[in-house]
Amino acid sequence: MEPVREAEILQSLKTKFGVEGEVQRIRRVWVSIGKEQVLEVSGWIKEQGFEHLSSISVTDWVEDGSYELTYHLWSPRDKVVVTLRTRISREDPSIASVMPVWDRSAGIHERELHEMFGVKFEGNPDLAPLFLEDWEGPPPFRKDFDWREYTREKYYNPENEREHVYYE
Repeated sequence: MEPVREAEILQSLKTKFGVEGEVQRIRRVWVSIGKEQVLEVSGWIKEQGFEHLSSISVTDWVEDGSYELTYHLWSPRDKVVVTLRTRISREDPSIASVMPVWDRSAGIHERELHEMFGVKFEGNPDLAPLFLEDWEGPPPFRKDFDWREYTREKYYNPENEREHVYYE
């Protein structure tokens, strides 16, 4: 038997925004939206009691040439998590910031994902480095980033006999 509140939330999202989704399990709803819908759906879902942006994450789908962003939204009243999923291009990874909806709690997540994956959150005024001071390489969490090669090039000297092991 499908949980009632979860089914109601999903049906409301489908009706209002024409999106696809599923009740994954009790207290868990997954919804796929277009990147252009992120702000509108976020604002509406917050009005429905999903007041807490728990996290934003990125999955790197190299073979598809895309990133999947997931926004995990918690309703303390209903004890339900709604996860909004959207895809953006890896070549031009940009999407609207959800800071107008969730303010600084969104800002810190967006800042991290900008630094680690190179996602540009349009409208976020602070995408300064959070963890990697003086980083000059590509976004290090991209699946096609070869951290071993980067480390060899940046930190080791092939002329140093003690570091030959890193080149064999």
